[in-house]
Amino acid sequence: MLASLLCPERGTLTNLICASGGQQQDWTAHYRLYSKERVDEHALFDHVRSSLQQALRQDHPLILYMDDTLAAKSGAHIAGVGWKRDALGPAFQTNLVRAQRYLQFSAAWPLEDGAARTIPVAFQHAPSAARLPKEADAGQCQAHREEQRQKNLNAYALREMKRLHEDVAGSRGVIFCGDGSYTNQAVIKGRPANSVYIGRVRKDAVLHHPPEAGPGRANGRPRGYGARAPTPEELRQDEAIPWQRVEAFAAGRRHSFRIKTLGPLQWRKTGTQELVRILVIAPLGYRLRQGGKLLYRQPAHLLCTDPGLPVEKLLQYYLWRWGIEVNFRDEKTLIGVGQAQVRSAASNQHQPAVCVAAYSLLWVAALSARRAGQQLESLRVPRWRRRSRTIEDEQRTPSTGELLRLLRYESWAGSIRPGTLSHFVNNSPTTTKWQKPSPSLPATLFCAA
Repeated sequence: MLASLLCPERGTLTNLICASGGQQQDWTAHYRLYSKERVDEHALFDHVRSSLQQALRQDHPLILYMDDTLAAKSGAHIAGVGWKRDALGPAFQTNLVRAQRYLQFSAAWPLEDGAARTIPVAFQHAPSAARLPKEADAGQCQAHREEQRQKNLNAYALREMKRLHEDVAGSRGVIFCGDGSYTNQAVIKGRPANSVYIGRVRKDAVLHHPPEAGPGRANGRPRGYGARAPTPEELRQDEAIPWQRVEAFAAGRRHSFRIKTLGPLQWRKTGTQELVRILVIAPLGYRLRQGGKLLYRQPAHLLCTDPGLPVEKLLQYYLWRWGIEVNFRDEKTLIGVGQAQVRSAASNQHQPAVCVAAYSLLWVAALSARRAGQQLESLRVPRWRRRSRTIEDEQRTPSTGELLRLLRYESWAGSIRPGTLSHFVNNSPTTTKWQKPSPSLPATLFCAA
């Protein structure tokens, strides 16, 4: 785990073995550690989650964000590898990529001024069902349909949601947040009891008001749905409903958002017993360059299964969801998750999960030190990146790259420059002639890493 954070090369097992100093020893034990299922990543993530819960107030809910990502693979005989839709492809063309699919849950660690840092608390390999052979009989077809139901992305998400909800200690509330792919009937109706779900919803979702209380109809069963409510897009375009101004933290500072909300409502996908609230966020204006044309992004339509949740918290909780995308970027580009060359199903589950757990523990250590009032030291940045330090810079949360460089400095500085008593000797040259400066090996190594 330490080698996965220190290694500046690709995150293959051979590179991790070399980074930990075991290149002259038997390397097969490292592969058997994962292929024989001798590691339990849940114990590591449980420590991360418990540390995060200790940092939260007693009345603050545990906010969990779920999303899936792809790890590109070129081998056709690796467990869980298949053709997947490339999420990074252009909008006008659907591209396919051979990759593995992983499901991740990240929890929000609130910071000052409404900011938050998301930390992974679960990482699950979520392969799809294998292809059905052409000459399959009726029994094989039935087994394949059952495998598809068990290996559906919603099924993976529900199993992990229930496990995390059971592990939360005490009466702390749990809020799950997801994008539009998880805002469906299976996830919302199958989520754990006493939990809340917040997610994106289609702009043309069919909504209804709750039925009015009163005497039932003379004939027929009681009415389950009330009058038709406007869709999220109709709500946004309705000039009779005024916009509200709500402040929330996003992109490094607080912004003023224009929103419209309506609730409690009923959604056909969740049935008559589930009341929801709709939140519409107006598109924000932005400029690609100073003095450029003012452009607008698409509006956002949110659905919350707790109509009583204040809109300020609802908006802020969902804006923190961008942190899980930051986790994916850091894990793939800086930690090397998914780069290990392993084939078995057990290795492809445990090895990436252990690397993600190391990433989580790194951030738990950094945020715990900050919570205790300790200021993390940072290496001297290059001259072209220097600027006058302000109070905001002193309170700024370091990036993952800065934490990795600081960890490498703490781990390698003693080996590069061992402690001696040479600092008591005056080694200044006797001549005043200008000497050619020699490069600093630690500075060169840590900046390159």
